[in-house]
Amino acid sequence: MSTATHGPVRADQAPPSRPAPVRGSDTRGRGWGGRIFNGFSHAFLVVWAVMVLYPLLWVVMSAFKDDSQVIREPLSLIPHKLHWGNFARAWGEGHLGAFFLNTVLVMVGSVTLTMLLGSMAAYALARYEFPGNRLIYYMFLSGLTLPIYLAAVPLFKGVYNTGISFPLLGPNKHLMLILVYVAWSLSFTIFFMHSFFRTLPDSIAEAAQVDGASHTRTFFSVMLPMARPGLISIGIFNVLGQWNQWYLPTLLMQSVAGEPKHQVIAQGLIELSVNQGYKSDWSGLFAGVTMAMLPVLIVYIVFQRQVQSGLTAGVSK
Repeated sequence: MSTATHGPVRADQAPPSRPAPVRGSDTRGRGWGGRIFNGFSHAFLVVWAVMVLYPLLWVVMSAFKDDSQVIREPLSLIPHKLHWGNFARAWGEGHLGAFFLNTVLVMVGSVTLTMLLGSMAAYALARYEFPGNRLIYYMFLSGLTLPIYLAAVPLFKGVYNTGISFPLLGPNKHLMLILVYVAWSLSFTIFFMHSFFRTLPDSIAEAAQVDGASHTRTFFSVMLPMARPGLISIGIFNVLGQWNQWYLPTLLMQSVAGEPKHQVIAQGLIELSVNQGYKSDWSGLFAGVTMAMLPVLIVYIVFQRQVQSGLTAGVSK
């Protein structure tokens, strides 16, 4: 039951009045400075998007041109006629199909081993305390500070000497390239997954061990599925990095020029670009570059949300 009060309200009982809005500011408290900053940031993003999308669109559209239009009208985007034969020529005569097959074989082995070994090492370093834990962790992190170019000579000599005793691990061998890719990608994988595993709750792992699960069973059946967003994110980073890697295959896969038996996609594109000085098949080169870009673009577009959720999962938990 409510009662109403009558009579004049005293000054000390009057509700406080809201301050009048300042001229030049909106209701959300943003002044002209905020509007100018927002306009500048949007203009910068538009310019950045044009700088990124225009070269990508130019390469794709150039893949449908013929050689004469590529040379006479290099900056035009619209081809006079769609030449689909450029893709068939690059895939067959340019040996791009063999390069794709070699790259897929290497990627399946290298990414699988990198994710398995990296997640296991990161879980042990993040969840268990033992002497030398931080030392081992920092040793893995030191791999991020070493450019691969500084290790070119000892890496090549090591692979060559290993191939003398173990032919499957010698130069021009896919198994050798898989192991080198794994060693090259482990540092960042452990660094990323170490931070992710530290955000997972301890109560779930303790409950699994109370129910009789071993450490191995707890990792594979409980903790690894919980780390799925992080695994997808680092997996995509490894796929993109290893797919675009050209220095290691060029250094270690010393195949004869024109022989696609062992070469991967990066070497194939380099070979296509070098051969243009003799064949002038510029349209085939752009077609090969377009086909090489499609897998990584499709992977990122399909798993874009998973990548974003994986990167922000450690912050939100």
